Amino acid sequence: MIVNSENLSAMFTGFNTHFNAGFDAVESHYRDIAMVVNSTGREEKYGWMGQVPGLREWIGPRVVKNLTLHDWSIKNRKFEDTISVPRDDIEDDRYGVFGPFLSEMGRASAEHPDKLIFELLVTGFTATCYDGQNYFDTDHPVGDGANGAVTSISNMQAGAGAPWFLLDTSRALKPLVYQERSAAQLTSLNKDSDINVFMHDEYLYGVRARSNAGFGLWQLAYASKADLTAENYEAARAAMMAFKSDTGRPLGIKPNVLLAGPGLEGAAMRLLNNGTRIVTVTSGADEVPVAVQNEWAGTAKPIITPYLT
Repeated sequence: MIVNSENLSAMFTGFNTHFNAGFDAVESHYRDIAMVVNSTGREEKYGWMGQVPGLREWIGPRVVKNLTLHDWSIKNRKFEDTISVPRDDIEDDRYGVFGPFLSEMGRASAEHPDKLIFELLVTGFTATCYDGQNYFDTDHPVGDGANGAVTSISNMQAGAGAPWFLLDTSRALKPLVYQERSAAQLTSLNKDSDINVFMHDEYLYGVRARSNAGFGLWQLAYASKADLTAENYEAARAAMMAFKSDTGRPLGIKPNVLLAGPGLEGAAMRLLNNGTRIVTVTSGADEVPVAVQNEWAGTAKPIITPYLT
C-alpha cells in the first residue's frame, strides 16, 4: 500500500466502521436505571436532589419548594483508549488485522457507561449521596411532615452475601445519574508532520470521552446482601413501597428492576420468571418440599451484569 493522505484517510474510515460496528453491537443497560444528563460544563449541580414533587390542597398562598437545598454536584471525568499502528504494517498491507481490535475498542466504549453506573452502585454501601448518608444506609433522615420530627429510614438489608438491588426506574427521576459531556469518539494522529509519525514511525488511533456517574434518589433503590429468596425479596419490596416524602406523603414507589451479578443469575431468574416456586411445609414429623404458585413472577425485570461482582 502506498502511504499517502488519501489512503490513510480511507483506512481511518475503515477503522471507524469497525469501531461503530462494535459499538452498535453492545446491549447496554445504563439507560434502564439512570437518568441521562447532557452536561455542558466541568460539572453539573443537582441542588434539587431529594425534592420529590407532589400536589397539595391549595389553601392560602402557594408553598414554594426550595430547589437548592443540597450542595450536590457531579464532576465530569475524562477517559481514553489508544493504540498504535506501525507504518511498516500499513506499507505491507497488514493493517487489516487491526480491524477486530477496533471493533473491541467500540465495544468497550459502548460498555463504559454500564461499567461506571454499576460499579458506582456497588460503592453505595460506603459512598455518600445528597443527604450526607451512605447511598445505602440504615438511617437516612426523613421528616414526618407533622411536628418537624425526623425519623431514620433504611434502604438496605443486612447480610454477608453477594449484593443484589431492587430499583424503581419508572419515573423521570432515576436511582442513578449518567452525565455525559462528550460521547466516545475515535480520532487519529496520522499525518507525516505528527510527532508520533516522525519520531516513532507509527500512527495513533484513540478514543476520548468525558462523562461520569452519580447517585440519584436513594428512595428509588434498595440493596441487599442477604440471600436472594422470595422472603427477602418480599421484605425489600414492602420497605420500598412504604417510603414517604418529608411531608409524610407516600412516594408511590413501584420496584420494577432487580439487578444482580452472574452468581445470582439463577436465583433471579427462578424468582421472577418461573410460574411456581418450592416451599417447605410440615407434614407430620417431616419437612416436605411443595411446589406453589410463584406470586413474584413478572413483578420486576431481571438485569444481570458482570459489573456487580
